[in-house]
Amino acid sequence: MSTEPPAPPTLAPIAERVAAPAHLPLPEVDGLVWRSLTLEDAPALFGLTAAVEEHDQHPFRTSLEETEEMFEGEWRDLARDTLVGLDADGEPRAYASVDTRPGDASVVRAFVQGAVHPRWRGRGVGRQVLAWSTGRARQLLAASGKELPARIAGYVQDDDASECRLFEAAGYTANRYYSTLRRDLSLPVPEVALGDGLRVVPWSPELDEATRLAHNDAFRDHWGSEPATPESWVHGRSMFAPEWSVLVVDDVAPAPGAVDGSESVSETPNGAAPALITAGGPVVAGYLLSGRYEQDWPVAGYSSGYTETLGVRREYRGRRIALALLSAGMAAYQAGGVEYAELDVDTENPSGAHGLYASLGYEKKDGSRMYSIEL
Repeated sequence: MSTEPPAPPTLAPIAERVAAPAHLPLPEVDGLVWRSLTLEDAPALFGLTAAVEEHDQHPFRTSLEETEEMFEGEWRDLARDTLVGLDADGEPRAYASVDTRPGDASVVRAFVQGAVHPRWRGRGVGRQVLAWSTGRARQLLAASGKELPARIAGYVQDDDASECRLFEAAGYTANRYYSTLRRDLSLPVPEVALGDGLRVVPWSPELDEATRLAHNDAFRDHWGSEPATPESWVHGRSMFAPEWSVLVVDDVAPAPGAVDGSESVSETPNGAAPALITAGGPVVAGYLLSGRYEQDWPVAGYSSGYTETLGVRREYRGRRIALALLSAGMAAYQAGGVEYAELDVDTENPSGAHGLYASLGYEKKDGSRMYSIEL
């Protein structure tokens, strides 16, 4: 009997699978006029988002700087990928944005987001905005030309029942769940010793490209993760806290691909190349990057340091690097005078992260889910 694994299913051409609409009608809502967003809309959009987050009792608040980041990215076409509904006074009452990631190599993705002002709900606005977003996402996926599995995705808080119903009515399925965890920093933080030439160092701009490539290697076996390009890696850093970000470097390992002088090594198609280093420089074995979201603190009732991303290169796993990074990150948060450490984790994370976080005293605070249409 043959032991060969079954052949993967043959995908239809992406243009056929995603069924992109040739024409994308605008929502029809009495009292609203529709157009694309521009950077000049950021302050007003920030106000709309704040009203929505307060009304819906979200556990976070989006800053003006984060709102402005929505307009950034060389790969974005704001004129075609965004939409805003303005009332008679020119105030935004609903918006939509569809974004892609230029580095997608195994699944090509489009992400939808949007909101409707609480006073404009119950009129079918959200349904029409999501329909427009989904149609635009289909167009973007078809235009990518990538003959890969495709996904349209959006994120919703677990306790936002109305938005969950909205996505489900539009044909989306909740395919992934995430937990926000927190850890009381009044508790002792363990000290972790690393051997074999490994050491914890502060994040620095000089090692950021090495960190990106370490990230691509660390996450290439994680569901839903795709390689970060140099452009997408530095996007969305308005809340980045370099003083709370740490790396583990290996001073003993030979510099992979290093030559005399300063050279980078080329990436494989999935982005899993060795780190960018100079001859004799360190290898980034793991990293913890942090954010400082002070606008969330009054809502939460406490101050916190947020672990944005934590990763360890595959060949360095099992050497207590993640534990050392988390401990160093928490020590940095403590030194910064905040009360809690926070992070988000995929509930189906295959790396054993849940057990690690629990052993350090992390507990669940709230949760969210990813709705998607798989194509």
